[in-house]
Amino acid sequence: MAVIAAIPVAGLVAWWLAGRRGWRAALCDVGMVTGTAPWLWMILTPTGRGRSVNLVPLRDLAEQLADDRVIEQFGGNLLVFAALGFLLPVRRPWFARSYRILLTGAAASIAVEAAQFALAIGRHSSVDDVLFNAAGACLAGQLSRHLWVSRARLPTGPSRHCPKSRHRASSPSEAASASRPS
Repeated sequence: MAVIAAIPVAGLVAWWLAGRRGWRAALCDVGMVTGTAPWLWMILTPTGRGRSVNLVPLRDLAEQLADDRVIEQFGGNLLVFAALGFLLPVRRPWFARSYRILLTGAAASIAVEAAQFALAIGRHSSVDDVLFNAAGACLAGQLSRHLWVSRARLPTGPSRHCPKSRHRASSPSEAASASRPS
């Protein structure tokens, strides 16, 4: 019910931000927040008291493969930062490299796992969660690749490998000299 109520609020926030940042940036910002916040709410909801941690990679993976909730566990971990990974390179061209998306997902996941441990909310903190959260962000970034790859590789000026005549003139005098026969 709260998700349904959040949709009009997200739409209003996007409309308000669009007047200040443009529609693309506004929709990306709102999408990252609304796509990630419910997962964070779920992850940081207390389930009791105490804390546990696993710092050995793939140890929890082996245990979860025998569990009935393996799809739910893996799918959930892959989706936690999927909205962030999908929209961040669309919003900011600097993130238009897969390793940057992966590192951002890993950093965000480490922060969440550290918060789970520090708050002692009865949740298990695991390096496997960090690996799957970061992988999910990176995979989602690859799904949005068609939206950001061309923006990230736009030429910013004349290339030293291209003849000058192929580029537009930057000044009227340069245009006049380029139009005269040699």
